[in-house]
Amino acid sequence: MRYGVLAHALFLTMDLLYGRARHLSKFKVQESRLHVPYQAWEHVAYIAITHMHPRPDFARRIFERVKESRLQQDNEQWHLLILEELTDRKGIRERFVRYRVVPQLIAFVYYHISWLLYVLRPRWSYLLNAWFEDHAEHEYMQYVAETPALEAEPFESIFADDYGHFASLADLFRQVAYDERVHKLESLERVATARFE
Repeated sequence: MRYGVLAHALFLTMDLLYGRARHLSKFKVQESRLHVPYQAWEHVAYIAITHMHPRPDFARRIFERVKESRLQQDNEQWHLLILEELTDRKGIRERFVRYRVVPQLIAFVYYHISWLLYVLRPRWSYLLNAWFEDHAEHEYMQYVAETPALEAEPFESIFADDYGHFASLADLFRQVAYDERVHKLESLERVATARFE
């Protein structure tokens, strides 16, 4: 996709803080913000539902969106939990401020951007999310392409029964990339339909 200025600014910030190279710790930071728009949309939707008593059909549509957002948010959470487990298992050391505090600040800012865009014009928030999901999809696929050793490394996880069983880490990351693609397509569908709500 061709990304907008805001998306480019956020991608540049990530590269400046965590380097251009793809690595598990950077993916954790990425996942810590990918669930954020869904939380923002859910929050706005709950507020809207409480003000829609005269229009129950509209409130029902909003509630359906909340359920969809919750599923997408949960999916992103599985990605983060699995990445946490992988970095722990591999003994990757991460500085507390850089990999715990800064990602929370990034997520905080991104949450408020997503929330504000959603309140002003939902299409803008959906489009920003589509850009982020598209970027994440390509980052994961590029990581698999440039790290052939992932094909031979088995995927073992306490979360496998919840998220899925895969023969290798390469297959795991291909699935994560596919999830990001699905989220992107769902957001693009919302971009197309948001004007009619």
